[in-house]
Amino acid sequence: MSISIPHDSPRRRRFWSTGARFFLATVIHALAQPAEAGPAWASLSHTVSASLRQRRHRYYHRRPLVLLRGGSSDAAMSPSSSFAEEKNPTTVDEPLLRPTSRRYTLFPVAHPDLWMMYKQQVASFWTVEEVDLSSDAADWASLSDGERHFLSMVLAFFAGADGIVMENLAERFCADVGHLPEARSFYSFQIAMEGIHQETYALLIDAYVRDPIERERLFDAHERIPAVAAKAEWASKWIGSGASFSERLVAFACVEGIFFSGSFCAIFWLKKRGLMPGLTFSNELISRDEGLHCAFACALYGKLENRLDEQTVHKIVRDAVAVEHGFVCDALEVALIGMNAEMMAQYVEFVADRMLRDMGYSPIFGSTNPFDCKLSI
Repeated sequence: MSISIPHDSPRRRRFWSTGARFFLATVIHALAQPAEAGPAWASLSHTVSASLRQRRHRYYHRRPLVLLRGGSSDAAMSPSSSFAEEKNPTTVDEPLLRPTSRRYTLFPVAHPDLWMMYKQQVASFWTVEEVDLSSDAADWASLSDGERHFLSMVLAFFAGADGIVMENLAERFCADVGHLPEARSFYSFQIAMEGIHQETYALLIDAYVRDPIERERLFDAHERIPAVAAKAEWASKWIGSGASFSERLVAFACVEGIFFSGSFCAIFWLKKRGLMPGLTFSNELISRDEGLHCAFACALYGKLENRLDEQTVHKIVRDAVAVEHGFVCDALEVALIGMNAEMMAQYVEFVADRMLRDMGYSPIFGSTNPFDCKLSI
């Protein structure tokens, strides 16, 4: 049997607030005992331990206990399951995410394709120590002011974007897929990888930007730089949203597919010029990871019974593309590194159309990839 009550649940708060009053009353009672009754603290220890055990017994046995294996999984749920549904009420309407009696076991694997994507992610594991930045300092100094501004803006977005993705995974998606072990395994490992991405971008900013004031501005870009804040706000609004899991899944596929694509492409463009080998190598690793994350979102979405109508999906994707157009073409000023803004806008649309096809919907823009295939993620 397993009893688990979330730390921030109202039931736990009620239990401990009442328990604290009970504990203090017991302390006062024990200390008030006459001397011949024995040391007050010896009496206190025995009295408090016995009383709290009795209180916990009464508290927990007010609710039915659920066996993790066996019994009727449909009749009742474990406290942790009910908390997940309380926090993510939209998940109960999706059959794929409903509680099962085998929540805590992995085998036999029910979704081999999702499991293989998890294994692919594990096989692709890397750390920041594999990225050599020793040659980047000289290249950074040789860049024009415009090129340095461009890269600073890209890194400023990335430095906080992975934190937003991590928060969504930890706060929502891991709870959403609590009864889908293959997805839970993937998301759990993804959180670790997003942490590595976040560390990498922080180290890049720390290595390139020597002015401490400018460095702090970039680290706070999601609040202080409007173009970055617009993307962060669009992504963050879905974390606390009451939207269905299917809507939120599409939205974060846009974040990891569309929102990252333009910046990845721009850094690949620099690689063609033979610049910033440390930056471009880390970009290859991270873009590979994010491509897998987006592909996983599309694969998981394809298994949902309650998929969205095409009009709703198209609206989410159009909104994301509009935000990315504003960031890459206007705020970043891709012309600063010799790229064509119209081609960049077309590339963002191409990525959006590809994602729509992967989810089983018709494309919106009909755009093709205007760049060399090596610039694609």
